[in-house]
Amino acid sequence: MKQITASLTFEWPSRASILSTVETLVIGTAGGLVFLVANLPGGLISGSMIAVGIAAIAGRHLTLPPILTQTVLVLLGISLGSVVSRHLLQQVGAYPVTIGLLALATFCSTFGSSYYLQRIHGWDRTSAFLAGSPGALSQITILAVERGADLPGIAVVQTMRVIILTAALPMVLAIAGVASSAAPSLTTTIASPLDLLELAAASLAAALVLRLIRFPASWMFGAMIASSVLHGAGWVEGGLPDWVRGVALVGIGALIGSRFARMRIKTLAGHLSAALGSFAVAIAVSTIFVGIVALTTQVKFSDVVVAFAPGAMDAMLALALTLHIDPIFVGAHHLSRFVFVTIATPGIVHLFGRTQDDVDD
Repeated sequence: MKQITASLTFEWPSRASILSTVETLVIGTAGGLVFLVANLPGGLISGSMIAVGIAAIAGRHLTLPPILTQTVLVLLGISLGSVVSRHLLQQVGAYPVTIGLLALATFCSTFGSSYYLQRIHGWDRTSAFLAGSPGALSQITILAVERGADLPGIAVVQTMRVIILTAALPMVLAIAGVASSAAPSLTTTIASPLDLLELAAASLAAALVLRLIRFPASWMFGAMIASSVLHGAGWVEGGLPDWVRGVALVGIGALIGSRFARMRIKTLAGHLSAALGSFAVAIAVSTIFVGIVALTTQVKFSDVVVAFAPGAMDAMLALALTLHIDPIFVGAHHLSRFVFVTIATPGIVHLFGRTQDDVDD
C-alpha cells in the first residue's frame, strides 16, 4: 500500500529547476525574436538555438523538463501534419528510389567521416564509427558506453553537426533562391476550437500508442500522423495559431542549444576541429547524392537538401515547417535514416570497431 501511495505522489520541480527552465525559455525566445525581426531564414528555431547554445557554453545551466519537451514535440507534429494535402501524398511514389539512395548516402557518409577521424585525428575505430553515424544519438550514446568509446568526443561531433545544419541550412537555401528568407505563414485559417480539441486528443493518443511500441520520435511522429490523417481526409480544416507554432519552433531551438549545457569548454575546444572536419566530409558526401536525386527525379531541390541533411529528425522537421518544405518527404527520409543507423551501426561497430577484449582491458 505504501509503494502504491509513493508511486502516485507528485513531486513538484525544485526552485532551481524552474528557474533554469524559465531562463532557457527567455533566452531562446529573445534569440528567436531577434532573428525573426532581422528577417533571417529559419529565424525562430535558429535564433533560439544559437542564443541558448551561446549561453550554455558560457556556463549557464540551461535545460527543459521532459513534459515541456514532449509538449513542444506534439505541437510540432500537429503543425507538420496540418500542411499535408492530397498533392503531397501523390508524390509518395518517388520515395523508394530516393530512400534507397539515402541508405547508400548514409553508409558512405558514416565510413567517410569515420575514416577522416581515424586518419587525421587518430581516433579509435569504434569512436570514429559512432561519431560518424548521422542521427539516432540516444542509440549511439548507449553503444558508446557499452563499447568504452570516447563519449565526450562523440557528443561534440554529433551535437556540432546538428547545430551547424540547423543554423546554416536556412541561410544556404535562401541564398540559393529555393527557400524564402522570411518565415512563411503555413495555413490561412485557424482550426475551430472543436477541431483543435480533436487534433490534440488524436495526436496525444497516436503519440502514446507509438511510444508503447517504442517507435522513434514517438511524440512528434504520433502527432504528425494523427494530424496528417485528419487534414488529409478533410475531417479537420485549418491548423494551430501562428503563435503556437512559434512557441514550438522556439522550444525545439532551445532544446538543441541546451545540449551544450552538458559540455565543458575544454572538451568542446578539444574536439572542435574533429567535429568540423567530420561535418565537412559528411556534407560533401550528402551533396553528391543530393545532386544525383535532383538530376534524376522531379522532387524539389529544397526538399531533397533537407531530407538528405545528416541532422536530427526533430531539427530537420522543424526546418521543414518553417521553410515551407514537404514534411511528409522529409519525415519519411529521416525516419528511414534513423532505422538504417539503428539497425546497421551495432553491426558495423561489431565488425569494424575494437574487439570486446580491447574494451574490457
